[in-house]
Amino acid sequence: MNNTKKKVEDSGSEKSDISGKRFNWTWVYVFIFILLVSSSVFNFFPSGKEITWQQFEKDIIYKNAVDKIVVVNNESAEVYIKKEMINDPAFKEVLKPLFGKGFNPGPHYSFTIGSVESFERKLEEAQKITIGADKINVSYVKKTNWFWGILGWVLPFFLLFAVWNFLIKKSVGVGGIGTGGSSVFNFGKSTATLFEKEKSTVTFDDVAGLDEAEMEVREIIEFLKNPDSFTSLGAKIPKGVIIVGPPGTGKTLLAKAVAGEAQVPFFSISGSEFVEMFVGVGASRVRDLFKRAKEKAPCIIFIDEIDAIGRSRGKGAFLSGANDERESTLNQLLTEMDGFGTNSGVIVLAATNRADMLDTALLRPGRFDRHIYLELPNLKEREAIFKVHLRPLKTDETIDPHFFAAQTPGFSGADIANICNESALIAARRKKDAIGRQDFLDAIDRIVAGIEKKSKIILPEEKKIIAYHEAGHAIVSWYLKHVDPIIKVSIIPRGKSLGAAWYLPEEKQLRSESAFTEHLCATLAGRASEEIIFGEVSSGALDDLEKVTKEAYMMVVYYGFNKKIGNISFYDSSGQSESSFQKPYSEETGKLIDEEVRKLVSDSYLRTKEILKDHSASLHQVADLLLKKEVVFKEDLENILGKRDEIKDQTFLQKSIPVMA
Repeated sequence: MNNTKKKVEDSGSEKSDISGKRFNWTWVYVFIFILLVSSSVFNFFPSGKEITWQQFEKDIIYKNAVDKIVVVNNESAEVYIKKEMINDPAFKEVLKPLFGKGFNPGPHYSFTIGSVESFERKLEEAQKITIGADKINVSYVKKTNWFWGILGWVLPFFLLFAVWNFLIKKSVGVGGIGTGGSSVFNFGKSTATLFEKEKSTVTFDDVAGLDEAEMEVREIIEFLKNPDSFTSLGAKIPKGVIIVGPPGTGKTLLAKAVAGEAQVPFFSISGSEFVEMFVGVGASRVRDLFKRAKEKAPCIIFIDEIDAIGRSRGKGAFLSGANDERESTLNQLLTEMDGFGTNSGVIVLAATNRADMLDTALLRPGRFDRHIYLELPNLKEREAIFKVHLRPLKTDETIDPHFFAAQTPGFSGADIANICNESALIAARRKKDAIGRQDFLDAIDRIVAGIEKKSKIILPEEKKIIAYHEAGHAIVSWYLKHVDPIIKVSIIPRGKSLGAAWYLPEEKQLRSESAFTEHLCATLAGRASEEIIFGEVSSGALDDLEKVTKEAYMMVVYYGFNKKIGNISFYDSSGQSESSFQKPYSEETGKLIDEEVRKLVSDSYLRTKEILKDHSASLHQVADLLLKKEVVFKEDLENILGKRDEIKDQTFLQKSIPVMA
């Protein structure tokens, strides 16, 4: 729940490098520092003051101050001044040494010569017109900057090494050597994350509401801890356990608890991680995963959402072609789980909410020997889940887990965790020191219907229609005994709805035909109320009509509640009909189904209108109260309609309202 599990990077040898040592990047930084310092030192000693030919001719040659000229690489000239010119103010600065006292040997000036011929010609002309000038000694040299030359050789090798090191690190990836990463070298490696036994901290104390499922997996844990007690009797541990259940019921959490309790290496991977765009990658990753698991045996492999690779083979083959990457991955998984090779000590856990789509070969004994089915928690289980999620919260004395469990029928464990977190956010927003009961109730309302939109502008005429619509739901629900108890009616917009009626469903395993029929009546009550009061209907019943249509078709097509269709169900629990283009019944039967559904809905609508007409005064009272208070609770309805359990006119209603065939 609130325990955080750190992922351990598996490198096969538990090292980040093949040699067992990391590359020390300190030397790279030292090398770069030396390059920068060397470059600065070379630039610190210039080749003389930069001047032009005109300055050289006017200020230096005519003063007969040139000792010699050195032409470097036929590009530039370095000028050396005579030592005796040190007292001349014009040359005092350039002849002064950089450090201490004495004479700067030079070069003292430099300039670009252009071409050698042009330089020699201009120098000769300048000396001719200089009276008493000494012959200037001109030499030509070739110089090479060894620093930048060496750098030009070293830098490419350094860049190649850096790129190669980067690719090696990417090939190691998050999981270490032998795991699949984003590198081009590791397409065929498994991307499973390894949790070492000392890092698995989630236990069964963090799991609530899954008592039967815990009993199923405790045997596996006991076998991993004490295998001799089983093998001595000739027993074999199941090779695989598949956990099936609706979203949010705790499949992944149960797998984490198994890892924490068993204290063995635990490989976790999603089914979608096996399949890539390249052919053969999925099968290669399956082989690599089981190879790593055998090295760590005894261990557990957990494949979440296994339906991504375990779907029935042959479905949609005409669309994907014969060479299907997903099917080859599944074939390899089937072989690894129960083939000629042995996987002693490797147990596969898998989770899915679409078990009907899985291949039958994958589910057979020998591969997944044990199937664990999780369902939405009942009242007692929800109370236990609330207690687990309330542990880290700071609550006051008004908190009652049993009350909250009673208010949340049909909620999953993930929904309850969301309620607890949302209540903490609401309490913090209200600047409260502790979370109270009202914060939890507001959190439930927000999750069920969305956040309140009090700023939404609704015209008075529309608000009146909404009030009578919701009042119709309340009246009909109150007088039909098989409809779930209503606890609150609101005309405050929430989410996409403009108003809502809150019911508290009873946790029943079976529903009778009359319960289905009365639920249709209660759902149609909003539209019926609009027609009775205003003489026409609005678009506000869209959600109601959608629910009515689906439920009516379920009654006729699935549950066999229609006498003309008979005791026939066209429901396919295997899910095979989803990919079929042909319906399991003829066109004549389909036409009859449509007619019976229309008749069923029409009869329910007439029955609903009769109830509202018989209690029109109560309808107006409830609607007026809604317009006044915006939210009407069960206690307010009891003041108007009387206590629901004490209503004695059920017999009258059944006699006065047409009963459906």
